[in-house]
Amino acid sequence: MPTSRSYRDICAIARALDVVGERWALLVVRELHFAPQRFSDLRHALPNISSNLLSDRLRELENNGVISRTAAPADGPQVYELTARGRKLEPVLLALSDWGMDAPQPPEPATLSATSVMFYLGLAARPDPAAPPLTCRVELDGRVWTVELTAGRAEVRAGEPATAAASLRTNPATFSALLADPSTLSGARDRGEAAVIGDPSAVDRLLRSVSATA
Repeated sequence: MPTSRSYRDICAIARALDVVGERWALLVVRELHFAPQRFSDLRHALPNISSNLLSDRLRELENNGVISRTAAPADGPQVYELTARGRKLEPVLLALSDWGMDAPQPPEPATLSATSVMFYLGLAARPDPAAPPLTCRVELDGRVWTVELTAGRAEVRAGEPATAAASLRTNPATFSALLADPSTLSGARDRGEAAVIGDPSAVDRLLRSVSATA
């Protein structure tokens, strides 16, 4: 059943934690950062949470106005999305991501969702501000993302780009490894772990926009 625990503390920090401090709550918010998701999408992205616990977290977040749910088109499954109040948590997620870079790695086996690595890309990329704009298509485990490098920053969006200089198809773990060391792209392609369509130098520039800052 959903929890109703409270710190019973008037401080705004405590009241915020009453809403999003339960285990998995902020990771659910993270997964909804770029686009609405179905229950099955969230289970796939967060494989270590049980269905019952995910249902509890979603119900709690909805009751507190952090997320909402709507029916998908053509009477499909319901989808969950952040409300305007929920989107105000973005600076919190960014700060936690930045702070967590120095935290120890979890023991194996560990998971890495597509949303997580794309969130990191948007935070860590520092493309050359003098370079011309670049749009790439990134496909991770069947989900498609648009990445635009422009004016010294990266903009990440869920969905297909109108046009793209190149497309990279891989999985979240491999993409994370490529961002850490772009020189491994050729080997990943040879092993069938990554596929590039279009200009390979565009993908190399995308990867190096992060690795250059590491």
